[in-house]
Amino acid sequence: MTDRRPDYPIDPIFHTRWSPRAFVPAPMPESDLLRSIEAARWAPSAFNAQPWRFVYSLRGDSSFEGFLDLLDPFNRAWAQHASAIVFVVSDTMLRYDGEVSPSRSHSFDTGAAWAQFALQASELGYHTHGIGGLDYDRAHQWLRVHEGYRVEMAIAIGTRGTVEELPEPLREREGPSPRRPVSELAFRGGFQ
Repeated sequence: MTDRRPDYPIDPIFHTRWSPRAFVPAPMPESDLLRSIEAARWAPSAFNAQPWRFVYSLRGDSSFEGFLDLLDPFNRAWAQHASAIVFVVSDTMLRYDGEVSPSRSHSFDTGAAWAQFALQASELGYHTHGIGGLDYDRAHQWLRVHEGYRVEMAIAIGTRGTVEELPEPLREREGPSPRRPVSELAFRGGFQ
């Protein structure tokens, strides 16, 4: 097990949360997924633009296989057991006071929403795994994402399964990953 002790005192939810790939192939109540989206809704955003959008499919939905098909084969191999697949989308335009201009912070703000989603899921007893390996162009089209919006990533969510359920090459990688120390991330007075 990787050492996951924080450098400074923080709430345990931050350092105990991790992203497994082994999930129990079981349904989850839509209300649990919506609770995680509700937590994401309260994330901070520039000008309160709230650029994040969540497009999801629950295990058992007719769209579930189509959502999985948007992932690359590596991710599809393990994500197929998740209880839900969620695509996170952001509005690339800042719509404020009746004016529209390019947003410089849409991805940053949407990342804050994803973090709150993941933490709320943890509080509910679920695990999440962010997925960057997907066909972004096909996802944009297949999910009918509006012009001016960007597919940022996908999320697999569900109850943690056992390592034996994973394809052989992934079994040894299944576990919490380490983090860089704060001293490598924070620089007083200027970037170093």
